[in-house]
Parts: sequence; C-alpha cells; structure tokens
Amino acid sequence: MPLRPTIRVERVEELTAERLQGWGLRWLLLDVDCTLTRYQRRDVEPSVAAWLDALRAAGIGLCLVSNGLGQRIHEFAQRLDLPCVSRAMKPLPAGVWWAMRRLAARRAETAMVGDQLFADVLAGQLAGVRTILVRPIHPEEEPWFTRLKRGPERWLLGG
Repeated sequence: MPLRPTIRVERVEELTAERLQGWGLRWLLLDVDCTLTRYQRRDVEPSVAAWLDALRAAGIGLCLVSNGLGQRIHEFAQRLDLPCVSRAMKPLPAGVWWAMRRLAARRAETAMVGDQLFADVLAGQLAGVRTILVRPIHPEEEPWFTRLKRGPERWLLGG
C-alpha cells in the first residue's frame, strides 16, 4: 500500500457537503492541530466554524481524532460541540477505530482528515478508511519533531 492520501486539498473548507456526498462519504474524522486550527490553539477561524456547521446541517458525522493531550482536546471539542478521541496514538489505527465506533460509522463511508502523512494519513490507511490530506495551517509553529517529518513528506508526495 503506497503512503498516499486518497484526496489532497489546501484547506478543510474545500470539503463541501456536496463533494463529500459525491465521494460517498458520510463521516469525517478530523485532526485538530494544523488541520482545523493553528498548533495548540483553543479556537478555530470563523470560516472553519461555519464549515463545520454546514457539514452538520447536511448530515455529515464529525469526530475529532487528535494525538493532543486530553484536557485541551476535550475542551476544544466541547466548544465545537463535537465528539472526540484524544491521545489517539496516530499513526496507530486504534484512535480511528474508536472514533468510528462512537459514530457507528462504516469504513466505506469514512475519511480521516489531517495535515500529516506519517500520522493522519497512515492511521487512516491502517484503519481501512479513505484519507484526506490538507496543507498544514502555520507549520512554522509546530514542534521540532513534526517539522522534522515535513521534508520526507514532501519527497514522498512528489514535491
């Protein structure tokens, strides 16, 4: 299995309900840091909040799946009124599977959305779901161990 996302987009807002439904997706598992918000921030931009509301209104099921620590991620999820799995241990698939059980989501209708090839995409692939890679939001704010992986990611993705 090549380490490639099913779909690539610049920002999550490109994933409209119509596009997702056209791809047969009913459930999105969402990474937090550098996917929905800047690294370790506690809120989202208004455009991301509106996007989440539009997906919910269209019946798309959502769950946060983050390697972040429990309290911050749970507070973040609570503010957005979303279920969450923190300390997901991506790239291991357990967090993805746990989120799918919480949502009663089917693999064929689920996608893992995130900014990291070696965490989000790999976890989604190992869990047997489609994967959507977004360009990271302000990657210069990421910790050194994440920035270290960006070069190999670019190489594997062909630039």
